Amino acid sequence: MRTRHLIAALAAALLAAACGRLRPPAEGGIPHPTGPDDLVLRVATGGGFVPPAYAFRELPSFSLYGDGRLIQPGATVEIYPGPALPGLYVTRISEEGVQAILARAREAGLLGPDRRLDWPVVTDAPWTTFTVAAGGASHVVSAYALGFEEATDGGPPPGVTDEEATARRELAAFLRALGDLRGWLPAGAVGPEEPYEPLALRVLVEPWREAPDPALAQPEVAWPLGPLAGFGEPSGLAPGARCGVVEGSDLRALLPLAERANELTSWTSGGERYLLTFRPLLPDESGC
Repeated sequence: MRTRHLIAALAAALLAAACGRLRPPAEGGIPHPTGPDDLVLRVATGGGFVPPAYAFRELPSFSLYGDGRLIQPGATVEIYPGPALPGLYVTRISEEGVQAILARAREAGLLGPDRRLDWPVVTDAPWTTFTVAAGGASHVVSAYALGFEEATDGGPPPGVTDEEATARRELAAFLRALGDLRGWLPAGAVGPEEPYEPLALRVLVEPWREAPDPALAQPEVAWPLGPLAGFGEPSGLAPGARCGVVEGSDLRALLPLAERANELTSWTSGGERYLLTFRPLLPDESGC
């Protein structure tokens, strides 16, 4: 009897948790996931002609989660070599603010069918990808060389319809709006910014390469964990590269060293030197 009561209580707790995670929005609102690790809206730009390590470090410019957390990269420090660990900031968006963002995303055509919007007159430009989870579905819209259409006179280039050009302009306008949330969201909808502390780091390990200028040579730092020679799994990003994830107590040991290092720091392990590239994992991400 006690076992049956326990099972019933557990089932009720799980049901309550599920209902809380999927609770409907206020009347007229747009349903969306509500879990702290559930992605609601992401904007990521990538591709184009960039070095492998640069592509590895790329972070989404906008990641909004179900609990209202918004995680974005911090300002880029214009020095070389730059910090080894890219900075991230987190702020809270109220549910009213989340609904306003989703309503604007719908106006920009992001809650409809998946699509890819090309701009064939440009080469080696990145793709900007919008991912939205709302209304019980996931929507992905990508635009190549987004923003270039603003400088085009005389209509879209061959292969691009007027409707596609209009869609691109709407996406560009939405992207600009995301960069100024405090300027149009309801008062109090955007909380203060705080540094975001990742729960895991993705690490790219490459054979050591000397700095292009001897004056840029950096002090050596001892890798605090197991041998780097067997770390992670082989990666196709560069010859001899490996990729792995550091988390938990290992992350607590590594993070202070990574925060003081830069992108040319020489990491030592087992008598060898290595070049490391770090990429914080966001709440919905895992692995390499």
